[in-house]
This record gives sequence, structure tokens and C-alpha cells, in this order.
Amino acid sequence: MEIRIAGTISESIVDGPGFRYTIFVQGCPHHCEGCHNPQTHDFNGGRIVSTDELFSECLDDPLNKGVTFSGGEPFCQPEPLYELGTRFKERGLNLWSYSGWTFEELLQKAKHEEYVGKLLSILDVLVDGRFILSRRSLALQFRGSDNQRLIDVQKSLRTGSAVLFDE
Repeated sequence: MEIRIAGTISESIVDGPGFRYTIFVQGCPHHCEGCHNPQTHDFNGGRIVSTDELFSECLDDPLNKGVTFSGGEPFCQPEPLYELGTRFKERGLNLWSYSGWTFEELLQKAKHEEYVGKLLSILDVLVDGRFILSRRSLALQFRGSDNQRLIDVQKSLRTGSAVLFDE
């Protein structure tokens, strides 16, 4: 399967706990003021790669203990990320994703978009909400503004409402 990405980082320590393989997807509808990755907004930018290539690249580095989907907006390409994420989970890697949509908004989208729900179903943690420049804080871990939440996705799906991840 193919996916459009802006790039990857192996051994990231800022996109979740431990060394992580981070995939920056290409394309974002949010266009948050002060976005850290504005080059990822254009849905026609970046490059197309195979999910097999990304999977192999991640597993080539034994230090990676998790994978993070960032962007861009990962939930604009949920099908290839679900396929890829499922394979990472089978290998015992934990899985985080960022999204400009809130957990509640993604639950609503999942009612009409099958792969949004499927992608949510395999995530461990979701960093949700748009980046808001006026609420930016360098003191926050794994997020840029204080409106963004770290959601324990599995607990949230079981309870039907957002449960914060216990850092």
C-alpha cells in the first residue's frame, strides 16, 4: 500500500516516550497558526512511499520501541496508517498519533469513515487538538499548546469518553 509522507525520523525522543520512529504524513486541513511543520500542509507535497518501505526502515533500528504518526494530519490517510500500525503492533511496538481533531471529533468522523475508527482502535495514545499559538508552552511534554491532550485511547474507547494518559 502507498502513503504520501513529508518524511521520517528514526530515534525521535520528542514524539512520545523512548526512542521512536516518527512518520510525518503529508497533507493537513487545519493550517494552525505557528504550526511546527507547515511544509506538511500541502496535500500534493512530499513523496509517495510504500508502507512496506516504512515498516522495514523502522524495524532496521533495534532502538525504536514505538512509532508515532505525525504530520500533517494522520487521520487524512487512515487506511495506510491502519495497515502499517497493525503491523507495528504485531511486532510489540507502542503506537501514538497526533491529530488536529479532538478525540470526540474523531469518534464522530469514525461513524462515517471506517478507517478513522480502525486507526483509533489500534492506537495507544492520541495527542489531540489543534495547536493554538497563544496557548503555546515549552513546559509541556509531547505537545505544543496547553489545550492539547494526551489521550489513553484504549481506555477511552472502552468508556466512551476521553481518558487522559497517565504520563
